[in-house]
Amino acid sequence: MPEKVLLDQYASSHVVEVVDDNNSPFAVLPKDLVHRQLLKHRSVQVLVFNPQKKIYLQKRNKRKRFFPGRWDVSARTHPLVGESSLDAVFRVLETKLHLEVDSPQFTQSLAACPETGFENVTIFSVYKNIQPISPNVEEVSEGYYFSREELTCLIKEFRELLTPNLVTLWETGFLFNH
Repeated sequence: MPEKVLLDQYASSHVVEVVDDNNSPFAVLPKDLVHRQLLKHRSVQVLVFNPQKKIYLQKRNKRKRFFPGRWDVSARTHPLVGESSLDAVFRVLETKLHLEVDSPQFTQSLAACPETGFENVTIFSVYKNIQPISPNVEEVSEGYYFSREELTCLIKEFRELLTPNLVTLWETGFLFNH
């Protein structure tokens, strides 16, 4: 009986594909369970830049389970079961930022490890965005374009205001590597 209750608890939650060391899916499980058990899975992150090469960062909604109220990359999500990374990019930009783009560019992949939350991360970039961004308030409380210098100051002086993911990307040089 306890197993049934446990499974019912997760029945309505978002599911993700669990992947092996080659990033090949072998199971579909609730996202919360995958995160709690530190299982490898996929995520997509999008970096949006304006013509002045400033990066748009989102401030996570205070109701988010992980890192509420902290600044993060422009947009991020887990691909839906069977969804390509590129389709996940289009979906997350539309649902979180109300932003429609034509051709996001693949930027980088990061292998699953403790620093990525055991996520195989695929990073895409949108360069020279001139479209207005209107954050979905259910997901994002606000957003702002930061220069390299402004973000460097935040990293050095106010790291607690940023997600570990954003700090990791900055430290590895991926954010302004274009």
